[in-house]
Amino acid sequence: MATIFSRIIAGEIPCYKVAENDKFFAFLDINPLVKGHTLVVPKQEVDYIFDLSDEDLAAMHVFAKKVALAVGKAFPCKKVGEAVLGLEVPHAHIHLIPMQNEKDMLFSNPKLKLTDEEFKAVAEAIRAAF
Repeated sequence: MATIFSRIIAGEIPCYKVAENDKFFAFLDINPLVKGHTLVVPKQEVDYIFDLSDEDLAAMHVFAKKVALAVGKAFPCKKVGEAVLGLEVPHAHIHLIPMQNEKDMLFSNPKLKLTDEEFKAVAEAIRAAF
């Protein structure tokens, strides 16, 4: 059975897409820690990020860098943090999170509750920053 991320990539489940190429897909986290919290996933369904080939892992990080630079432009911050957790969805993914301080990266923090309009505005701001 396809993961929720594979279903998002296939268009079966809606998302707030911010970027895509032939191998990777970036979209907003629907339970964001802060505005601009974005996920980068490979289109290839792989559970553990370090099971990707060296070439695909490197390419994923290069793609994530482009997304992170756009996130940082759209949501000015000290840095865009990167986290790889991957226990909640069995599909490799990178979290990109605009940070003013390290506490912005605590996954135990309360999640933002954004409206559809707010999510659309966040995604558009990131896309426009590319």
